[in-house]
Amino acid sequence: MTQKTMTDDTNALAVSLFSEMLTSDQLLRNRLSRVLPKGMEISHFSVLNHLVFIHAERTPAQLAKTFHVTRGAMTNTLNKLEWAGYIHIRPDWDDARRKMVAISPAGKRAREQAIDAVAPMINELVDDVGPDKVRAVLPVLRELRLRLEDE
Repeated sequence: MTQKTMTDDTNALAVSLFSEMLTSDQLLRNRLSRVLPKGMEISHFSVLNHLVFIHAERTPAQLAKTFHVTRGAMTNTLNKLEWAGYIHIRPDWDDARRKMVAISPAGKRAREQAIDAVAPMINELVDDVGPDKVRAVLPVLRELRLRLEDE
């Protein structure tokens, strides 16, 4: 195999991989949007889920970095979550210029409702594809994500 053929094969593989990933992402987002509780957006669920998982407060800047969004986009999401009563935002007692974000009891309940709404769709998808195939692809997807995060 020549270098040009190898490069062409690699390019075709890369384009196919990212095409599948982007299309899958869009289709999954569409399905999630349809099953999440009324008024909850994927970004809201993601932040609530993260705050439950870490069991700690975070600054808006830390959350923006975690989700790879601008501070403005995160502020918008946090404002909506605070308005809904799902999070508490307080001043940082050590640095008055910063704020700290924590999930509220209502936010924990909303996250549980979202999990209950999403779980059947995700479980069905895993069952249809097959748990062994899903387990096999997870390390590859994780490695791709980590490499993309490094940049």
